[in-house]
Amino acid sequence: MGPADEEWAMGLVTIGAFARASRLSAKALRLYDELGLLVPAYVDPVTGYRRYAPEQLERARLVAWLRRLGMPLARIRAVCDLDGPAAAHEVRAFWAGVEADTAARRDLAGFLVDYLSTGKDTAMTKTTASMEIRYAARSDSGLVRPINQDTAYAGPRLLAVADGFGSAGGPAGAAAVDVLKRLEPDGIAAGALLDALADAVEQAGHTVREIAAAEPAPGEVGTTLTAMLWTGSALALVHIGDSRAYLLRGGELFRITHDHTVAQSMLDEGRITPDEAISHPQRALLLRALAGTGEVTPDTSLHDAHPGDRYLLCSDGLSTVVPTETIHRTLATTATPAQAVHDLVAQAHHVGAPDNIGCVVADVVARRG
Repeated sequence: MGPADEEWAMGLVTIGAFARASRLSAKALRLYDELGLLVPAYVDPVTGYRRYAPEQLERARLVAWLRRLGMPLARIRAVCDLDGPAAAHEVRAFWAGVEADTAARRDLAGFLVDYLSTGKDTAMTKTTASMEIRYAARSDSGLVRPINQDTAYAGPRLLAVADGFGSAGGPAGAAAVDVLKRLEPDGIAAGALLDALADAVEQAGHTVREIAAAEPAPGEVGTTLTAMLWTGSALALVHIGDSRAYLLRGGELFRITHDHTVAQSMLDEGRITPDEAISHPQRALLLRALAGTGEVTPDTSLHDAHPGDRYLLCSDGLSTVVPTETIHRTLATTATPAQAVHDLVAQAHHVGAPDNIGCVVADVVARRG
């Protein structure tokens, strides 16, 4: 029996031995200790040396496997605390989201390969004449706020939600969406969608800053913006702030935007759990928005549309008060976009609707005739 085997036989092992056995680095183990993800069995009060128990290996190996999947630390902590079937469900849900994101990037890669090979914009346009979207939008003041600063818009090519803030937040959000509406009449090819949206958002940012400049505190005026532009077979998404976009496909609900908030940043870093993020005091503090000062870069992505897809764009007045499970069930069981919008707003009202609500639902359907 070698020294390492003797250590294991004694019941507690050093961080070095545990790192070798778990295939996690000592640096990672120290981080996981700080985050409460993998706490040592014993820490020497004088030297600070960490000791681990053999029975902690299973959890450590699970952490290592989940990290290789690319799962964020906060979600790993939640998975590790579940029993086997529930943990398996969480892993399946996480991977479904990864596959949805990968599919969107694959579509863009396919377009680029085709475009660069042929010099023509033929990718993702083969079914342009075979699909269309049906849509509904509603902006509701809620039950508490005296004014409504949310803008919700849906048209044949553009879907958009903006959540304004500050003394001129309502006009700022409406103006940002109005800039994007200029894209509706244009027959933009699939490959130009992202560039067209990025240019429009830049113009929207200038408009918001002009509105903010007339206010006493320009830096406190601005808006979120989440919008999708339709070509007939592809949807380009632009997003900044904490309004959200969801995709219902094959019965599964995927969130396809990432909140630009302090709480989300802390969640990504593993400093808080998903449950803690819901009630965190900085949950609504934005890191990125179209605001009265400074320029920002929005998130953009391209999504290949399938018949049967249902998209939801909403402000945080819906997503923070209506549970995801309820949103999922409502989107999956309502027959039309108009009914889905009505029921989602009603769900927010049922729990007090403390904020304005912006909501857009759109279905991708096969074109008749």
